[in-house]
Amino acid sequence: MLTYLAINNLAIVEHLELDLPSGMTVITGETGAGKSILLDALGLALGDRADADSVRHSASKAEIHAHFDITALPQAQHWLQEQELTDEEHACECVLRRIIHSNGRSKAWINGQPCSAQLLKQLGSHLIDIHGQHEHQSLLRKETHLVLLDEFGHLEKNVTRQRSLYKDWQQVRKQLEQLKAQDSEQQARLELLRYQVEELEQLGLEEGELQGLENEQQALANAETLISEGQATLDLCDGDDGGARQALNHACQRLGQIPSQDPQLTNVAQMLNDALIQVEEASRELSYFIERCELDPERLQFVEERLSSIYQLARKHHITPEELYSHSLTLRAELDNIESGPQNIDQLAEQLDQLTHQYREHAAKLNQKRQQFARKLNKNINEQLAQLGMSNAHFEVSIKNSEQFQPTGTDDVEFMISTNPGQPAKPMVKIASGGELSRISLAIQVVTAQTSTIPTLVFDEVDVGISGGTAEIVGKLLHNLAKKGQILSVTHLPQVAAQGDQHLHISKHSTKDTTKSQMNWLTDQDRVTELARMLGGVDLTEQTLAHAAEMLSTSKEKTQV
Repeated sequence: MLTYLAINNLAIVEHLELDLPSGMTVITGETGAGKSILLDALGLALGDRADADSVRHSASKAEIHAHFDITALPQAQHWLQEQELTDEEHACECVLRRIIHSNGRSKAWINGQPCSAQLLKQLGSHLIDIHGQHEHQSLLRKETHLVLLDEFGHLEKNVTRQRSLYKDWQQVRKQLEQLKAQDSEQQARLELLRYQVEELEQLGLEEGELQGLENEQQALANAETLISEGQATLDLCDGDDGGARQALNHACQRLGQIPSQDPQLTNVAQMLNDALIQVEEASRELSYFIERCELDPERLQFVEERLSSIYQLARKHHITPEELYSHSLTLRAELDNIESGPQNIDQLAEQLDQLTHQYREHAAKLNQKRQQFARKLNKNINEQLAQLGMSNAHFEVSIKNSEQFQPTGTDDVEFMISTNPGQPAKPMVKIASGGELSRISLAIQVVTAQTSTIPTLVFDEVDVGISGGTAEIVGKLLHNLAKKGQILSVTHLPQVAAQGDQHLHISKHSTKDTTKSQMNWLTDQDRVTELARMLGGVDLTEQTLAHAAEMLSTSKEKTQV
């Protein structure tokens, strides 16, 4: 529940701090005093869109703090854990903070950690349920009826499963349609691929073969030159008629006959010996090279013809010869995929049949649950309508099978109402009377709120269009709801305000330069005065004050019984 709210520089509120208890808190004040600011602040703390106009005039920023006790909210605790936003020291407390700058930009924090407004909204759905004064407008939209029924029956898990089945069914159906649509186009592609793959596989090119053939072709084409030039070089190094080796050997012998121990000559002798060794090693390598070189015209012709076939086929496919091997693998994979198409179509068709069966089966079970809770919802709302002075009205939830697959099933849900005996129930959108629509809306909100797992419910002037004894009943209904949690009710009706466990009054004070909104908790005597104002206006008579005192006393007695 909401335990603390602090507002700074928001609209006409300069500074406000509220410790909020459980039970029913009524919020009253004259028109324009700023009752909506409290709810605006809550909305901003829970992720509503920020507006620069919200910032108090001449202030640089507005700031809102909201503290919640989440001891009884396991869903909120789980959400915080998933988002890694839990305060380890205060696991059962959640602190929200929102700053709106005068330039319109805003920042948000959850338990001291920066977050987006979207995350605030997600968390807010676990903390507070706000019923606005224009809630009946959304109740006129058919799409909200299914949501309310599912929430009333706690069918969220069933609906999530239905959505999952629909997503799988939709995905397989689209895949199957695409395959069938491509079938005729792929026939022509299939014939071309078969021809191309057959041609490539006849060539039988292996990975890395091209580079090997090019190296071999170069070696075979230059074999005669390599042999002749290699032999000539070998002869110069170590030929029968002399050569570098023989000359170096002779030079070493002559140098060795010089009778001198001069270090310089010793160094020369070493260099000549090294050169002799190098020439001998080079001669051996040249000899081995010449022995390996073979003249093979037939092999050369084969290699050149194969290379020609490879180059020609690469040009035909508009690729480089180096890409031909990988290209052949790609075409083979595409051909295999298309040739297995009919099998894929059959498999997808079978899978679609299975998903269709699962979807219909789950939708039928979901329909049964909705029918069950629709009857309960009908009963509860009709009881509330009778208490609200509409005993002749008859509410019913219409559930029709649309046969069309939707994410939420095949049910077409619409709220119907008959306000006069003997008249058939019609869609709520066709109800002409605003007062009747307000009471119907209130009955629906009160009933659906009773099954809410959220302990903090906010009602913003949902009692508009109601007066007299009916207003007192509305107050009692809200008070009963507050017994299991926390109710914040902005109201203009004294009969509702008298039912509150505590009373918060909002007033506006203006000077020449500034306007400020102030909020105060009222004592019992202050409550009598405020109720009298709500009953009789500005001029309070003794009779009005007595009536207000009696109203407050009576409501307390009934509450204690």
